[in-house]
Amino acid sequence: MRVLLLPLFALATPLCAQDGSNPLIDYAGFRALTSEVQPVRSERLVSLAQFKARAARPDVLVLDARSAQAFKEGHIAGAINLPLPDFTAESLAEIIGTNPDREILIYCNNNFTNNRRPVVTKALPLALNIQTFINLYGYGYKNVWELGEAVDMDDPRVGWVSAAT
Repeated sequence: MRVLLLPLFALATPLCAQDGSNPLIDYAGFRALTSEVQPVRSERLVSLAQFKARAARPDVLVLDARSAQAFKEGHIAGAINLPLPDFTAESLAEIIGTNPDREILIYCNNNFTNNRRPVVTKALPLALNIQTFINLYGYGYKNVWELGEAVDMDDPRVGWVSAAT
């Protein structure tokens, strides 16, 4: 039995070491951040009516983190686009401004029941809303609120602006 365990242990060690070998990746930090964000996010999910009322307030930012192409094809009126892969401390500060307490409203593909371009539904655990919230919070923008329901983008209450409009 020892003979079989030794080769398995030898294979497992390099795989474990890989997780900590890149000083630019902190998976344990990510897990800690997601644990911290989870209860905050659950309290920051708002209805469409609340989302629209908040969006009408001065200095509130509606942030769309979908791709530039998807944003160009359609988005909620008044939203600003910064694709999630482009999030850096600098790009966020450029879009959000100098106030880290500025209220930010977010929405993504999985807020829409249409499941067609430009809001094709993502796998539920991978919904862009989750990563966007975590990233904003992790970069120090903690006044984030998320559209908490799924709506029809063709519903006039949404205020959808499409490329055809």
